[in-house]
Parts: sequence; structure tokens; C-alpha cells
Amino acid sequence: MENITGLCVLWVILLLGCVLSSESKYIRYNTTSTIVPGKLNVHLVPHTHDDVGWLKTIDQYYVGSNNSIQGACVQNVLDSLVPALLADKNRKFIYVEQASAFFQRWWSEQSDAIQNIVKELVKSGQLEFINGGFCMHDEATAHYIDMIDQTTLGHQFLKEEFGVTPRIGWQIDPFGHSSVQAYLLGAEVGFDSLFFARIDYQDRAKRKGEKTLEVVWRGSKSLGSSSQIFSGAFPENYEPPSNFYYEVNDNSPIVQDDVNLFDYNVPQRVNEFVAAAISQDGRVHALYSTPSIYTDAKHAANEAWPIKTDDYFPYADRVNAYWTGYFTSRPALKGYVRLLSGYYLAARQLEYFKGKSALGPKTDSLAEALAIAQHHDALTGTEKQHVADDYAKRLSIGYTEAEKVVAESLACLTEGASKTGCKNPQIKFQQASCDVLCSTTCPLLNISYCPASEVDFSNGKNLVVVVYNPLGWKREDIIRIPVVNENVVVLDSSGKKVQSQLVPILDDFLGSRNYHTMAYLGVSPIVKPNYWLAFSANVPPLGFSTYYVSYAKNEATISDREVAGKSGNKSDTITVGLENLKLTYSVKEEKLTRYFNSRSKVEESLDQAYKFYIGNGHDGTLTAQASGAYIFRPNGSPSPITPNGKSPLTVFRGPIVHEVHQQINSWIYQTTRLYKGKEHGEVEFIVGPIPIDDGGKEIATEIKTNLASNKTFYTDSNGRDFIERVRDYRKDWHLEVNEPVAGNYYPINLGIYLKDKSKEFSILVDRAVGGSSIIDGQLELMVHRRLLEDDSRGVDEALDETVCIRNNCTGLTVNILTTYKQVLGKYYFRIDPVGEGARWRRSFGQEIYSPLLLAFTQSDGHWGDSHVTTFSGIDSSYNLPDNVAIITLQDLGDGKVLLRLAHLYEIDEDKNLSVKATVELKKVFAHKQIKKITEVSLSANQGRAEMEGKRLVWQVKGSPPEPKVVRGGAVNPESLIVELALMEIRTFVISFN
Repeated sequence: MENITGLCVLWVILLLGCVLSSESKYIRYNTTSTIVPGKLNVHLVPHTHDDVGWLKTIDQYYVGSNNSIQGACVQNVLDSLVPALLADKNRKFIYVEQASAFFQRWWSEQSDAIQNIVKELVKSGQLEFINGGFCMHDEATAHYIDMIDQTTLGHQFLKEEFGVTPRIGWQIDPFGHSSVQAYLLGAEVGFDSLFFARIDYQDRAKRKGEKTLEVVWRGSKSLGSSSQIFSGAFPENYEPPSNFYYEVNDNSPIVQDDVNLFDYNVPQRVNEFVAAAISQDGRVHALYSTPSIYTDAKHAANEAWPIKTDDYFPYADRVNAYWTGYFTSRPALKGYVRLLSGYYLAARQLEYFKGKSALGPKTDSLAEALAIAQHHDALTGTEKQHVADDYAKRLSIGYTEAEKVVAESLACLTEGASKTGCKNPQIKFQQASCDVLCSTTCPLLNISYCPASEVDFSNGKNLVVVVYNPLGWKREDIIRIPVVNENVVVLDSSGKKVQSQLVPILDDFLGSRNYHTMAYLGVSPIVKPNYWLAFSANVPPLGFSTYYVSYAKNEATISDREVAGKSGNKSDTITVGLENLKLTYSVKEEKLTRYFNSRSKVEESLDQAYKFYIGNGHDGTLTAQASGAYIFRPNGSPSPITPNGKSPLTVFRGPIVHEVHQQINSWIYQTTRLYKGKEHGEVEFIVGPIPIDDGGKEIATEIKTNLASNKTFYTDSNGRDFIERVRDYRKDWHLEVNEPVAGNYYPINLGIYLKDKSKEFSILVDRAVGGSSIIDGQLELMVHRRLLEDDSRGVDEALDETVCIRNNCTGLTVNILTTYKQVLGKYYFRIDPVGEGARWRRSFGQEIYSPLLLAFTQSDGHWGDSHVTTFSGIDSSYNLPDNVAIITLQDLGDGKVLLRLAHLYEIDEDKNLSVKATVELKKVFAHKQIKKITEVSLSANQGRAEMEGKRLVWQVKGSPPEPKVVRGGAVNPESLIVELALMEIRTFVISFN
């Protein structure tokens, strides 16, 4: 959030160092980094806090431009660092962010001489790299795969350039802290400790009183003490003590150490420092230090520490100020990041199958853009608008480059050239993710604009649709593409007709289509599609299948259309659903009322609706706090958003999908879908522009059930572990409730669920959002926010996003991004017998993260005669176990690949799948011969055995119960079978012959 350039902090330490070691008559002080037994050793830690964008863009921060907003120049920090450290060998400095726009950029600009000096400073320990990721990522809205990727990117650079592996986690500015950060991005990357600043003000007060700010944090129920880490929260955020804060324009007097100056104040400032230290303990010894030195001193003390479990969410910095609004802020950017994250996973796989090119397009640009986007003022939506635009632009550029990789890779694979190499593929694919991410050819697929499929098939040409599956198991899913008319047929690669359905595209969508096509492409559509063509695709693991769309009459089924109360049906209810799952709607109330699954015998009353909270403003009281980009503070109870009654429910039915369309009001449109072969509901929503004539609003959707959840619900941690939440309760302290809604909101990346003795109700999401259970049996998600006041946390800008066409600006619609890309707002819901919901949450959660990827080209009808139509990157008879996912398959060059396997289930989560899993690498790499396999740390910067061998072991107070954890064993080089314990992620570097 705050950009403390490091120079200011450095000056505090350096000038203090000059003073204390000078020959002045006032005091002489030893500045060596030694611990003095019997004294209070005060560790002075100069550090960077270089935001990778916030008030200014990354480039503006680096060069020091746009200083009318903020005076900050990272380049100056780095330029001044080297001579300052050389001036006194006792001085220390830690650098935190490795982003290409900061340290890596500066490093590439330096001469060999400067680079050699810096390497010596690193070697001597004067300069230390802490955290080491591309940025200091957020811990609420980031997905664990993105957190791993951005950390790996930074760690690889440090290993290659300096031969070092960071030891310490340094998350001093994220707005709350996750359990995944502790065990996965802490212990599993080899950190010995983790330090952070922002914890709830009530929690901090209690811990300060009890002296329990420092703990041993066990973030994983499943991995227990095998992944615990020593952790410390700062006593007063991350600022230095009062009167010693040297940020730009701060009131603390700077040190004037020139005796010729009238303002010479060395004695005064030294005595003030000593007095401040003595006020805490008269046995003070100050030393230049680093978090590594501090950690080693703590470990050497051989003390026992209290145990911390779960996480540090939600975070409030004072009364009425819960930082839970940013869980949803800028939902379009959050959706864009999530879709590109899944796309990057697939693109890396295809890049590996083709072979990484030294000269051709690469996925590197997208990797860096995604890494930067994980920053705690990027994905969070807490940056200024022009900075958010800069992030989106970088993501778009990265995607465009990765798109070329995907197109070339699929062309090579379909031409059968993957084994012999492929330099100049002949096929020119046009792509899209079937869940709306698409190329410049289909940039607005979700509003039915896709020129690749909007063609006249009567000329004898076929549309070739190649469908790629990034998951490790066989998959059946529904494909939807717009077509011009009903004269189409879908065939599989063998020429067999595939059942298909045509769903009319309503006029309301066509208006939106025309508007946003002009907004993001600068062109008006020429062709008008009339239908969505839906069909089911079966795709092998890590592979593709091919389908053809061609001309035919009376082959595709046109959906039956029913308008509630106007189609001859005078019933008070409408029921939809193809197979086991049925949903019932009230015609009069125009809303969902009942859920029934004939297979599981689950029946439940439902009430799905929208509502809005009015954000508080600055009311002039002592506890005044406005809602803003960071903070959610509703002004009273929410107001229901009821259907306007002017647009009755419209239902489409066919053999593939049933759809219920609802125009809730003039700025909320919802479509609920039930698909063949699926037992969940899909809700697609378009929200916005939010009207602000009567003030800003925060929009939530909710589903109420009759489940007796007893104040308890569960939310995921960064898409990984689920954590139990209890309304108006904190396990670590007695909660004084002052915000009964905002104080019960939690970050959601995968899903949220609740249960009673017989059922469990789950919702999964397509991007990071905030959510809660405000009353028993109810779940709600905040889907959009538009506010007119700043919340006084530094960004100094209201959260009021707009979309402009030729100087005509309107409020942002959730499904529209602030670039020429679009994402679709969706969530998914399901009710299961208690104990049976985890399988859907985990398996379908993987499908949401990794949607099928589509590529289009045209053919004269004989495509299969000269092209590969079905491909699997693994053994054709093999699927990964249902409880395992490949989260990284990346070509490292020189015949090496980086592989990460993740167990998806926690302890006691599923009776069949919460067990140890095995993966047969010989079948995963069936087309290659493995020469060597090396297990490495999560960020792949050291051997796993090496990391475990030097891990510090911490004593804990008491004997807290924990499950017996047996990690996966060593991989036998002959059998090449990998074992995975519950929630375990194992990372390997594999070499091939």
C-alpha cells in the first residue's frame, strides 16, 4: 500500500550509524552486528518497501516521475545503496522486491564492475535478499498457483545471478495474512521465519499485552508441524518508533551531522534515540541487522513459542474499519487475472509439448505480467485508476505473446510435428477459452461476438474447433459458440454427429454486444449471430479433441422458449433441469424457490436474490469511516433489489442445457443454467453500471436455505485449504463486535460453504470476491462496488470505475474489463448430503480454474485426412488420480522440465479421496525417457533434501494435538512413482534423454 522507497529508511540507519560511530565528544558506539548477551538487543533493519505500482505506475516509481502524486524513486534507492554500504562494512540492507521493473531492471543497467561489487556485498551479508519474489504479493485475493509462480520467478533470478536462496518471508504490507502464506509460501519454500505487520487492532492489543506477537504458525491442518514456521507480527504496523520516521515530508527531524551547520543536531538525535530505547529497557544494545540475524538470535535463545493456527483475516486497523472491501474491489481486473492465470497454466503445457523456442514467442511476458499483478496493491483493486489500467495493459501484452505460443503449439501438434520439431506451422489458429478468454479474433465471446464462428457454412467450408484440456484427467464439458443461423451440424473427429442445441441470443444481448464491441475493438459488428450453439466435448487429459461445425438443415435442436405467464402455462411455478437436478422458480416472485436432486434425494427451499449496501461516508464523528477501495463499512442494513416485474422469466430448454433468464432491474441481468450430465447450477450475472444518483452502492447476491448452520461456515485460503469461520467470533481473542457485516466478511478464491447435520451447501466462484454467512443457512457474495468517497487509506481516489466510448463515460459493468478483454461474472452452487460436497468443490474447482481452451480454423472437409485430431500428452490409457492435479508443467530448456503435483484434499475432507495418492511419471511422460529426477523446494531454487536439512526446528508451548503426518517418500528412479500426502505439493526438475 505505502511506498516507502527504502532510501528514507536507509538514511535513518546510515545517518544513525555515522553518528554513533563518529569521534564526537558526546558518544561513541560500536556498530558491529553482534549480539550482546544480557542486554536488550535492538535490531535496526533498513529495508525496501517498493510498491510494484500503487499511486504511480511501476515505471513512474522506478524513474521517479509523476511526483505531483508521490515523491518516490526506486532507481535512486538502488543507486545510493552501493556507496552507502561500501562506506561502512557494518551497515546492512535488505532488498525485498525482484520485479523486472525494479531490481532486475536496475541490475541489467549496471556495469560489470558494479555488478561484481553488489555480488560481494551479497556474499558478505551486507546486502540480503528477503522474500525474493517478483513482488510482495497479496494474501487475500491471490490464488496459490499465482503466489507460487511469482515467488518462483524471483527466486530463480536470485539463484542464477547470486547463487542465493532467501531465508525469510517479509510480508509487511498485505492487509491480513493467510494460512497458505505461512505453510506453503513460507515453510515449503524454505523460509526459516515470516514477518508481517497488519493484524487486527484487537488481536494486536491482546498479543502485545501477553507478549505473543511472535508465534509458531501451523497453517495447515493436514501437514501440521511438518510445515510450521516461526512468525512475528510487528507491534505498531511497519513504521519505526515515533519521532524516527524519515519518509518524505514527515515531521521527524532529520539528522544533520555536519558540525559546520547551525542545525547540527547529532547530540540531540542520539540522546532521543537512547532515551526511547531506555524507556523500554535500560540494557540496550543497538546493532545493524537483518531479519536473518534476528531469526538466528531468536532460535539460539532456545525458547518455546505459542502455537498459531488458521489465519489473520479479516483485518481492521481501528474501530469500524474492516479491510474487507478490497476482497471484491475492481472485480473485472480480478476476473482478468484469474482467467489469464488459468490460460498461462495451459500455455506453458503447450509450450512444453511443442518445445520452447529460443527465438519465437514465449510465455515469459505473461509470466511477468501475472507476477506483477499479484502485488498487494494490484489484484486487490486498491490502486489508482491509471495504475489499474497499466496492470491491465501489461496483462494484455503478455496474453498476446502467449497466444502466439498456444497457436503455434496447437498447429504443430495437429500437424504431427511435435516429435520432430516444428518451426513453421502452416495452420493459423484463432483461439478462445470456452469460458470467454479469447484472442483478438474473438475478444468478446461472452457477449456473442466471435467472427471465427459467425460464418456462412453453406459454401462447403467446415469450422474446425480444437478443444484443449489442461487437466490431468479425461473431461466432458459444454462448448458454446455463436452462429449466424440454425443450419448447422456438429461432428466429432470420426465424422459422427454430436448432439447439439441452439439457444437464441436475445435482443438485450445484441445491444450490449454492439456497444462493447465498439468500446474495446473500435469497430461495429458486421454480422449478427442469432444463436448460441452448444454441444458436449470429450477431451483426453493434457490433450485435445477436434470437432467440426458445418452446414446442415434440421440437425441442431432449437431450444423451446417459455415466457412465464405468457406461454399458455398458467402454473405458479416453473421447473427446469435435464436429469437429476431440478430447480423450481416462482412465477409471481420471479425468483428461485426450490432445489431437488433425485439421485442424492437432497431437497431444499432456496431464495436467491440481490441486495445492496449503502457505504458509510465521513460523518464527522470520532469513529468516522467511509467505505472505499480497502474498507467495507455499510451504513445500516442492506436494501433488497427486487425484480421490476416488467420482464417475466424467460426459459429455454433443450437436450444440452436449460436456461432461465431474469432481468432483475435495468442494471442487473442474470442467467441460470443447468447442463446435461452436471449436478450444479451455473449463475451468470451482468451487474452495472451501478446507479449513483442516490450514492455509491456495494452489490451482493445471496442464497438463503433452511440449513441450521449454527453461525458456522467455511471459506478457502487462496484456493487451497478451507478454514472454519464462526460469525462474530475469533478463536484467538474475545471479539468486540462493531461491524456485524463487514467484520464477518472473508476472502474467497475457490468457494464458500456451510452445513448442518444432513446437508452441505456450496458456492464456487470464478474470481476473488468477498463473502460471508450473515444469518444461518445463508451465503452471500459481494459481486461489485461503486463508491463516491475515499476511505482515507492513502489511495486518495474514490472507487468509481467507468468505461468510455468517444468521451461518453458510464460506470463499469462487472463483465467488462478496463481493457479490450472481457470476462464473465459467474458463480456455481450445489447442495449435497453432508460429507459429500468436497469432491465437487475440489474437482469442479479445478475445471473453473482451468477452462477448456478453444482454437478455430477452417477446412474444406478433409481435415482428419492430414491432421492429428486427438492428442494426449500423457499415456492414452492413463488419468491422474481424482485427488491430484498438475499445477506446473514448464519447459526449462536444455531438456529439462519443471513439474509440480498437488494433492487436492485435506485431512478428513472426503472419505475416499482424503488418502495418500500416487502418480506414475512413466505414464505422465509416456513419450519421453526420464534420465534424472530431482525433487526441489516449492520455488525450485534448492534441493528438497538440502532445504529440509538446514530447516530450523522451533519449540512450541504445550503439546497441541495434530494428525500424524507422513509425507510422500523418495521417488524410486526405477519405478518413478510419486507419492503425495494430503495437501502436499511436490516439485521436481526432470531431465530427459
